[in-house]
Amino acid sequence: MAIVKELFGAYQKGELPQDGGYIISSFFDGSSTYTKYEVTSYNNVKDIYVNEDGLVFQADGWKIFVLVEPANYSNKHVEPAYRDASHMIPYRQKEVDVYTSKRQDKVMVGREPIVTYTSFTVLKSAGNNFSYIVFKTDDILQAIQTFFATSLWKDARVPKTDADKTAKEILVAFKKIMIVE
Repeated sequence: MAIVKELFGAYQKGELPQDGGYIISSFFDGSSTYTKYEVTSYNNVKDIYVNEDGLVFQADGWKIFVLVEPANYSNKHVEPAYRDASHMIPYRQKEVDVYTSKRQDKVMVGREPIVTYTSFTVLKSAGNNFSYIVFKTDDILQAIQTFFATSLWKDARVPKTDADKTAKEILVAFKKIMIVE
């Protein structure tokens, strides 16, 4: 059964897996349903420590990004890579798969992982944002799909049937960052 814990709480208790795991962070816009997700797999941990920005992993990491863009988003004409920091993901339009909900929201999923060599930082959670650590287990794929289906629906307010379909597509990208022993 999948083990999911709040990231910073797990760190404080010394419960972060040193042999690798998966971190899911969300960033919600306070005035709309615009939502960013960052999914990071990591391994080869040398050190994990807190600084003023968040939790620093001296480890190899692979990231995929998911962006939920509401139909009424005013800067949809701007490439996702060139938006302001709170709305940006490191992909251009041609580098994401786009799924349009029946409500005309767009969910963008990065096709290829972004590799972080030597270290990466998971920003401190603020407001409704969150970061979870998901441990490597035999049912990781089902856990990730269920997590995204639920979070897209309840947190980002994507219609349930669209959230379920899109979660399956996120799994395709997630498989590219899975830790292989």
